[in-house]
Amino acid sequence: MTNLDVEWAKDWMRRSSALLTERRMELIDLDRAIGDGDHGENMARGFTFVVQRLDENPPEDVAGVFKLVAQTLMSKVGGAAGPLYGTAFMRAAKAAEGDLDAASVADICAAALEGIVARGKATTGEKTMVDAWTPAIAAARAAAEAGQSPAEALRAAADAAAKGAEETIPMQATKGRASYLGERSIGHQDPGATSTSYLLGAAADAAEAAN
Repeated sequence: MTNLDVEWAKDWMRRSSALLTERRMELIDLDRAIGDGDHGENMARGFTFVVQRLDENPPEDVAGVFKLVAQTLMSKVGGAAGPLYGTAFMRAAKAAEGDLDAASVADICAAALEGIVARGKATTGEKTMVDAWTPAIAAARAAAEAGQSPAEALRAAADAAAKGAEETIPMQATKGRASYLGERSIGHQDPGATSTSYLLGAAADAAEAAN
């Protein structure tokens, strides 16, 4: 069972950048339906900057990568995504000690969610990224407790996040800009929950490639 090291963390960010660039228009369209329409552009641009900074000054450990991501997103990404994801990665950096085993994967996801909740004051069922992170953490913890590998824990988390994102479609938004739409927000998938599922999917892809 290979623990996840700094090379995995850097590969995760490169894969995230590529995926978010590829899915940019999809995220823009999702956000255009219930928000400002800038989520796809912000996420793609933010992670392009992340990769540039990784190349310029490569961190020496997983926590260092997460800290770089947090600082970059907070300084380069507008809208709600920058502060929310920036806080998530800053909390994850504090929770990451050395390389990550399966239990540590669950711990960093839980720390990320704590940061998002502290910043956004959201809870489950409000049609936000919390609805993707919450089942992801439960799935990662279950995988760790079952003795699965870090890669398997991440894949379980990513699959649960994708399902959580889909389950935002019938919800009425009660948080953020989408809440202004009231019942008209029903029927649309939340863009933040969707980008969360993409980020965790990229993390799982990188973990599987490292094994």
